[in-house]
Amino acid sequence: MNWRLWIPLALFAGFLALSAYQLNQPKDEFVESRMVGRQLPYFDLAPAMPNQPGLASAQFTDGTPRLLNVFASWCLPCIAEAPQLERLQREGAEIVGVAIRDRPADVARFLAQNGNPYSAIGSDDLSALQLELGSSGVPETFVIDGKGMIRYQHIGDIRAGDVPMLLGKLREARQ
Repeated sequence: MNWRLWIPLALFAGFLALSAYQLNQPKDEFVESRMVGRQLPYFDLAPAMPNQPGLASAQFTDGTPRLLNVFASWCLPCIAEAPQLERLQREGAEIVGVAIRDRPADVARFLAQNGNPYSAIGSDDLSALQLELGSSGVPETFVIDGKGMIRYQHIGDIRAGDVPMLLGKLREARQ
């Protein structure tokens, strides 16, 4: 029997062994942000809708820690997290928002239907701030300390179980 006939079978067996090994390795589901521990980038966003203040990086240096929530009216997970944002606000968290690629009428309708926990909302029409923050999608929430430093990034919608953790991160940011 010719040994060259066994080469493809040996290669295939090696591929299967390597695949099985990789599938059995523990996976890391935590995505680390490169912006945590860094200063907020400079920005000055126009209001996302009339009768609501816009948002600027200078607002984050007054000594008050805040949650910076990146959202959009067209985002279904943003609707799902709305009750948790209102709960965070009721429990003392100041929340500001950045509306991504949105129209004022759509933002107003979204807030009318889902509540408005925001003290200010800036309009990021081109996702420029979103990209500078290292945000890959909506929703995302950042804990910003009173000096404008990013202390924590929460990727995805905020669930009920995340509320105590975020309140804890805000308390840590006060120190």
